[in-house]
Amino acid sequence: MTPAVKVLERAGVAFALASYAHDPRRPAYGEEAAEALGLSPWEVFKTLLARLDDGRLAMAIVPVASSLDLKALARAAGARKAVMAEPAEAERATGYVVGGISPLGQKKRLAAFIDASADPLAAIHVSGGRRGLEIRLAPQDLARLLDARFAPLARR
Repeated sequence: MTPAVKVLERAGVAFALASYAHDPRRPAYGEEAAEALGLSPWEVFKTLLARLDDGRLAMAIVPVASSLDLKALARAAGARKAVMAEPAEAERATGYVVGGISPLGQKKRLAAFIDASADPLAAIHVSGGRRGLEIRLAPQDLARLLDARFAPLARR
């Protein structure tokens, strides 16, 4: 299993796995997951990394139906500015490949922020640590495991 699944098992958190056949020709991994699993793109969340103006990396978890508002992430992180991390930098920091970056089980502990739209939901889906694997869990459990804050991050 992936490091993300191992983290959940060790923590004793309730979760479910869902897998699908990933099509390598599809670049929009989150949208592909929502479509393949018959889920709303507002309940499937993507994990994005950004570099803050002080040099730190921050993780943003937003619905695949939206885009990340970098100014909102910077505000949430107490920074003036944020820019998307390069894919190679994101892979080095997390230990996962782009399209399969899970917010859980990463190599480095990053400041984490979850879009506020997740807070009222009973469950959300995030990457399980490889393309074609999704984890369903309560957003409050995810926030607790990541020491994450809910904040308005998504641009609709």
